[in-house]
Amino acid sequence: MNTPKIIAEKYLDVAQNKMKTPWYKTLMLAVMAGMFIAVGSVAATIASRSFEGATANIVKGAIFPVGLAMVIVAGSELFTGNCLLIMPLLQRCISLKGMAKNLAIVYVGNFIGSIIIALIATYSHAFQIADLAPKIVDIAEQKATLDFGQALLLGIMCNIFVSIAVWMSMSSNSASGKIVALYLPIMAFIICGFEHSVANMYYLTSGLLSSAVFNISAEGLTVSNCIFNNLIPVTLGNMIGGMVCVGLPYWFIYLHQEKSHCTAETQENEKK
Repeated sequence: MNTPKIIAEKYLDVAQNKMKTPWYKTLMLAVMAGMFIAVGSVAATIASRSFEGATANIVKGAIFPVGLAMVIVAGSELFTGNCLLIMPLLQRCISLKGMAKNLAIVYVGNFIGSIIIALIATYSHAFQIADLAPKIVDIAEQKATLDFGQALLLGIMCNIFVSIAVWMSMSSNSASGKIVALYLPIMAFIICGFEHSVANMYYLTSGLLSSAVFNISAEGLTVSNCIFNNLIPVTLGNMIGGMVCVGLPYWFIYLHQEKSHCTAETQENEKK
């Protein structure tokens, strides 16, 4: 097991590699991550369709981690996990411009991947076969009608769990160890009903599509509500949770006032 100190140092190297990756490859990796999280969401929804309340949340929580497991083990770029880039930024291993560029590209790529799965799941009539279309629309409407402040706070809590899951996965050098490490935090955030911006890209898109394709009425489910009541506040909350609540304290504890592990060449490239 890698200690937290080693994890912090390893993440500096991970961040530098992210900055060196061409933007189009980063975008492709982000599309894959969006698809992985969306597939995990589809599986979790189908698995829990026969349950209600807390039991349904437990079943969802047991299945949903497959998405992040694919992201970590298969290799891809996830917006919420990349909020940990605040650590190499504070350590001056990467520039603010480099971090902002990565997060922007990854966010767009995650959205594209989520839309792809939402389109496939909806137009394959997978939801109709499983009698899930009304439930998909109901989930999306609930998310689209959240209060801004509530969505922000739920987003903060979510990415505390997700960022910790990514951090814990780096404690192991084996695929099985990584999956075991990330599983419980992700299961916990699903059971608690916190809001994940990338998962919501899928849920909201599939809800809008299902409402239109299967003629299901949902007054509160509009594009503007999806954006302003959910995606914007949840994304901001995810950034606060990952950067301020996880990345910042771990940087201060394990890297602050330590000799930088970043090369002068990397720092110079990031300034360009």
